[in-house]
Amino acid sequence: MPRPTKGARFGGSAAHEKLLLANLAKSLFEHGRITTTEAKARRLRPVAERLVTKAKKGDIHNRRLVLQTITDKSVVHTLFTEIAPRYENRPGGYTRITKIGNRRGDNAPMAVIELVEALTVAQQATGEAEAATKRAVKEDALKKEEAPRPSPPRPSRTPSRSRRPTRSPRTPERSEDHGTGPHHPSGRCGPVSLTRWMRRCAGE
Repeated sequence: MPRPTKGARFGGSAAHEKLLLANLAKSLFEHGRITTTEAKARRLRPVAERLVTKAKKGDIHNRRLVLQTITDKSVVHTLFTEIAPRYENRPGGYTRITKIGNRRGDNAPMAVIELVEALTVAQQATGEAEAATKRAVKEDALKKEEAPRPSPPRPSRTPSRSRRPTRSPRTPERSEDHGTGPHHPSGRCGPVSLTRWMRRCAGE
């Protein structure tokens, strides 16, 4: 199913809109520039540029396709013999839209749509140089992306020496025989062991 163009429709029906754009394109190719509303100029731009692209091919098939939109044979002849050869080296962008403010009365935004001039030799050479520079930059970026990335260094396999936690000295266990030593396990002299030690010393 064909998908309708976004935005408001010009005229009462799709057929009316098609005829309206065809008449605008005919006036544009006949006079070179026309003044219309900004919305109509934006809708006319792709239609006119498509017709110029067909006219650049110059064969009978494309001439018949253009005649389906523009029925005036004199305007079609001018398009194929005068307008299309001017844009032989131009890949697109045959029209220019310039805003000129609002219209008195209904305050509608107005614009001028016109055919641009053909490129000079210097402008064409500059455009080709810029295009070559852009292509070179893109190729360099693609080469950098495709280049293999260096792998990160692997960690060494030598085990690291880990410090052992220092252990606190063990507390000596309390002996059952109080007379074997003069000191108490807590570090102080016990009353029982000290008395026995003194008696043993005095007996010796």
